[in-house]
Amino acid sequence: MLVTRFDPFAEIRELEKRLLGAVNVPTIPAEGDKEVVNAFVPSVNTREDESAYVVEVDLPGVKKEDIKVNIDPEKRTLTISGERKFKEEVKKEDYYKIESSYGKFMRTFSLPENVDLDNIDAKTEEGVLHVTLPKVKQEEKEVKEIPVK
Repeated sequence: MLVTRFDPFAEIRELEKRLLGAVNVPTIPAEGDKEVVNAFVPSVNTREDESAYVVEVDLPGVKKEDIKVNIDPEKRTLTISGERKFKEEVKKEDYYKIESSYGKFMRTFSLPENVDLDNIDAKTEEGVLHVTLPKVKQEEKEVKEIPVK
């Protein structure tokens, strides 16, 4: 006979998973009582080549002035933050459904030791923020053999 511990909340958690599992998008309350607008969570792509790490953040509709890129040299972190502002003309229109996301966002990345913190470059192009993190050129050290006595 298999003995299992009784969990009075197991069914509630299972129901919650089934109901909310398909909706894995953060939400924030809008100005109306029952309206909800999706929180803006930009997509991020990262890649590495021989000379640099590159972070690409999809920021459609976000103005360059509303984006901040910060480096914390002590913690060795890159923080990208900003806001995709709600368009006033959207509020005036009679929409049935709005799927666009708005709001503040912030993403923080830990940086490897070989990033040149003094030469990081950030630019926007066609709604994408490109942050280039050049690598410090490290000299290859020879392996030194120690004779055993």
